[in-house]
Amino acid sequence: MSLPPAPASVDQRQKKPQADATLSHGLKQRHLSMIALGGVIGAGLFVGSGAGIAAAGPSIVIAYALSGLLVMLVMRMLGEMSAANPASGSFSVHAERAIGPWAGFTSGWAFWFLLCVAVGLEGIGAAKIMTAWLPGTPEWAWVALFMLVFCGTNLAAVKNFGEFEFWFAALKVGAITLFLGIGALAIVGVLPGTDAPGAANLSGTGGFLPNGSEGLIVGLLASIFAYGGLETVTIAAAESEHPVQGVAKAVRTAMWRIAVFYIGSMAVIVTLVPWNDPAIVEKGPYVAALDHLGIPAAGQIMNVVVLIALLSAMNANVYGASRMACSLVARGQGPQALGRVSGGVPRTAVLFSSVFGFGCVLLSYWRPDDVFRWLLNMIGAVILVVWIFIAVSQLVLRRRVEREAPEKLVVKMWAYPYVTVLALIGMAVVFVLMAREADTRTQLLGTGGLTLALAIAGYAWQKARESRQPERETVAVGTQTD
Repeated sequence: MSLPPAPASVDQRQKKPQADATLSHGLKQRHLSMIALGGVIGAGLFVGSGAGIAAAGPSIVIAYALSGLLVMLVMRMLGEMSAANPASGSFSVHAERAIGPWAGFTSGWAFWFLLCVAVGLEGIGAAKIMTAWLPGTPEWAWVALFMLVFCGTNLAAVKNFGEFEFWFAALKVGAITLFLGIGALAIVGVLPGTDAPGAANLSGTGGFLPNGSEGLIVGLLASIFAYGGLETVTIAAAESEHPVQGVAKAVRTAMWRIAVFYIGSMAVIVTLVPWNDPAIVEKGPYVAALDHLGIPAAGQIMNVVVLIALLSAMNANVYGASRMACSLVARGQGPQALGRVSGGVPRTAVLFSSVFGFGCVLLSYWRPDDVFRWLLNMIGAVILVVWIFIAVSQLVLRRRVEREAPEKLVVKMWAYPYVTVLALIGMAVVFVLMAREADTRTQLLGTGGLTLALAIAGYAWQKARESRQPERETVAVGTQTD
């Protein structure tokens, strides 16, 4: 694939985006490391993975291994570009430099839209847990409370966001580590009160592929979207004390740990519990596994962990949305009001993103069957669109950096360009698989409509800006002559 190089003016402007010059640098390495680890450990893993297990059976381990490999490749590509050019706009900045302003516009605003809707979904999920604990309390009030807390957190110094995410991520990582430890002891038969299950649950009840290749495909699609969140660390890196070293270390250490947490968890669950146990979907796979082992109060313990995961995702998504919006505005791709930075924080963007997210929550109550469902379908495959922009950008920028500043390649994509092309083929295969399934086909169409609309708007903006450029240059020359 051969794409034209970005204009020199764009490339030079992106070396130090305006937004990054005014944002603070209050994040430490420990913040970045835990953001990288905790960013992908969300409710999609703790609860959503149950649907994947029910569809794929024990082969869900293969599904998570395949999708995990794709995610690791994307993270490596993004890490390479972000270490070479740290920017709060992350992949949006890279897409603009590599492909053109329309690509930065499309990927950036699509991701902002995804994060804002996701904030609302996570708030609803967290509110449902609270109303189960405190019956009679209104869900919307809990969502509003959570929104106010995390809006306030993000309006303050960035180190507050970093501290929240550090402890949220530490609790999530600790919970999964403990779960893996207990599960491993049970599998080998040394956990008191349990017998080693052997391979009975892996080969019995229909075998390793109980629903055939169709079940594996459904499980694969479910697993891919559970990995969303890895991009946050490269957005946050621009506000760290040492952006280049920070993102490089975070990317390197996070990849293998993610593989252990996700693939290891799935292997433990399907080994301990029959894949067709209704509790896997009804209670969630982690609760089902702990209940199966007779761990006291397993359900409530995991509800606390899921609540933490949801609140962590809310906090990270408000942060990511505000920084993406600020970066887009700094590059002239959004309303100037959203780009105002005070005290090192884009407070207007934080407020706007939070209000938009809460608006999505209100729509879930007012128009659940049409408008809200339409919003959900539009964000269904946005993360895949973002990954494609990341891969194409890396293909272009790697060659450019090797030619112009090879010392910036602190993190390198493996076997460039072959593995990047292989990853792009993998993403295309996922799109084809989504088109085959009725449920995901609707999401694919919704995301396609959103992406096309943004691409047209971005291209029109780019052309309009290019047409005004000669006028500005003429004025500048006339001023110098005078």
